[in-house]
Amino acid sequence: MTSLESVAVYLPENRVRIGTLREQLGMTVPEMKVFERYFGLAEVPRDEGDLADLLLGAITRLELTPQRAARIRYVVYARSIPVVAPYPANPLHDALARAGLGHAVAFAVTQHACAAGLLAVDLAGRLLAATGDPDARALVLTGEKAFTRGAMLVPRTSVMGEASVACVVRAGGERDRVLTYAVELRGEFDTFRISDEMAAQYREDYPKILGEVIQATIEQAGLRPEEIALILPHNVNTISWERICDLMGFPVERVLLENVPKTGHCFCGDGFLNYRTAVDSGRLRPGDHYLMIGVGTGATFAAMVLQH
Repeated sequence: MTSLESVAVYLPENRVRIGTLREQLGMTVPEMKVFERYFGLAEVPRDEGDLADLLLGAITRLELTPQRAARIRYVVYARSIPVVAPYPANPLHDALARAGLGHAVAFAVTQHACAAGLLAVDLAGRLLAATGDPDARALVLTGEKAFTRGAMLVPRTSVMGEASVACVVRAGGERDRVLTYAVELRGEFDTFRISDEMAAQYREDYPKILGEVIQATIEQAGLRPEEIALILPHNVNTISWERICDLMGFPVERVLLENVPKTGHCFCGDGFLNYRTAVDSGRLRPGDHYLMIGVGTGATFAAMVLQH
């Protein structure tokens, strides 16, 4: 069974009010007011360094000893955007070399867009199980730069923030065990070829599809919704989660939404960012069952049930 051994988060101190980005995002004043007043967004973190610096910010917070670093067999970098640097630059390998992890097999997964973080955890667990080495570990990384207008904004949905996550994954273990993982792929909503009619249909179907995936994942774990202590969401906005909870009959108070105004949507990292907040604030107790959620454009709906 796959488990999360440790999770470190780097949140840049520099924050930008989303209202100051309005012209850069190509939004009208009324559109920005919707984001601020209706969607619950206020500011996003922005890192002053390059992408390698951003990734290194989370890796260094793991405080890996040389012995623990030597156990890292794989590094799986979960990305929303397929291309993040011009060839031949490779920020991932640059960060790993600086962190003393150049020995690990490192690669990126992007196929699930902003749901790729959960895909990376699942894939890391499968790779570790295949090694047969109980001491082997994998490192899941997230973190991207909002370096273009397209990377800064999810239209009618959210503003992107810059942060990074480093998560050590192991096969076996008793801490934060993965019980189930479910994915629903809806390629008819590919945003690069979607018509206006299909885009409207996606906005209408979105809460229902995600709610169904959440419920299916809970059932696969042999649990009931009332046994879920907390949902760690993707931080796109608050109103979409209110709609999802209303459809599911799930208390919105058990969805950790406090980071939405402070971080915006940090690509593949939201679930892990919210995990760190939940643990540090005492909202997860030993034995609690919780969900991590990820939704990627394209469209991918993913949910993972874990036990703390």
